[in-house]
Amino acid sequence: MTSIPAVLPAYTGAGAGGGLRVELLTNAEDLQALEGPWRELLADSAADCLFLTWEWLFTWWRHFGNGRQLAVYAGRTGDRLDVLAPLIARERQPLRGRPFLTFEPFGTGSVGSDYLDVIVRRGCERDALDALANRLREDRVLLSFPRVRAEGTAAHELGGRLQHDGWHVQSVNGTVCPYITLAAHTWESYVDSLGREHRANVRRRLRKLQDAFDVRLERAFDDATRRDALQILVDLHTRRWDARGGSTAFHLPALVGFHEDFSRLALERGWLRLYVLRLDGEPAAAIYGLRYGSTFLFYQSGFDPRFAQHAVGLALMGLVIREAIAEGAAEFDMLHGDEPYKFLWAARQRGLHHLELYPPTARGTWSRRITRVARATRAAARTAAARLGRNR
Repeated sequence: MTSIPAVLPAYTGAGAGGGLRVELLTNAEDLQALEGPWRELLADSAADCLFLTWEWLFTWWRHFGNGRQLAVYAGRTGDRLDVLAPLIARERQPLRGRPFLTFEPFGTGSVGSDYLDVIVRRGCERDALDALANRLREDRVLLSFPRVRAEGTAAHELGGRLQHDGWHVQSVNGTVCPYITLAAHTWESYVDSLGREHRANVRRRLRKLQDAFDVRLERAFDDATRRDALQILVDLHTRRWDARGGSTAFHLPALVGFHEDFSRLALERGWLRLYVLRLDGEPAAAIYGLRYGSTFLFYQSGFDPRFAQHAVGLALMGLVIREAIAEGAAEFDMLHGDEPYKFLWAARQRGLHHLELYPPTARGTWSRRITRVARATRAAARTAAARLGRNR
């Protein structure tokens, strides 16, 4: 296990303004005790999203936290939680360009969390971020925030405060999240808004599918159908991607276990939107979606390659978007990834950045240099691989 060094004692430190104090929590009992205050804080923050819920991140900790050290910054005004930075200490990996202890958010890695951020209560942003910045100035830790929104986040505001004290702040362009604005749309008006070729293809494929098969779209509404639908999704996704060299979505038992536990919680909370498309009773495709607030999140999918000629992936996407419109979702977020098929459906996108905060120390300077070299090396390797592929 990574040990947080003595420079980071788990004490309560004075924060700025309003009596807000920030402490560093390093044991799982403290994390579990935050469940209620965490939910209440997130609901009253600008960062409110599914990937910052206690359900998503505590489940992640249970399945992926083994051998990792908690480093959760919690700021309170009296007994009220006003700021929360749920972080872990990332292992030192000198051979991979990570020679120093770095703090990063829960939820990183293969589970694919987007929109990670610091959670701050509305109306308390100035005092809360001042207090957290003061604590981080004392601790002088390296911070890494992957997949934060490109702008307007508490993490970026925190970086701005630290930058005034000599910290180096680097925001690296990452991927994008294509999304569809559904508000005020009917299914027909949405289809009418698509590009001409895709619009015609959607209508033709759905019509032909219904002519050829008994088409049923089933949603998991109870625990038995949830378990069955999740197993179908994992099997179909794995079957499709095995022929392409494999997928990192469900390749580990811990990942399947994570989704088994989280989907159960999501069903209990009313968030789960797990669909199976059956053709003549056979499961042909499945989509793992989530409804959080007014947003429908498209998380993962799979389809049976035997039905590929019937474009079941396209058909299911259309049917699920239709379901999202019918239930009044204002947005359909396709989450991170710039796969071309997403832009057939979505006309808009949000940028995601990787935000890195380096303290004004020798450790911070060396880490920044090593990271820069490692990033340049990876970019050069990708360029060389692309050139090799073009020359074959």
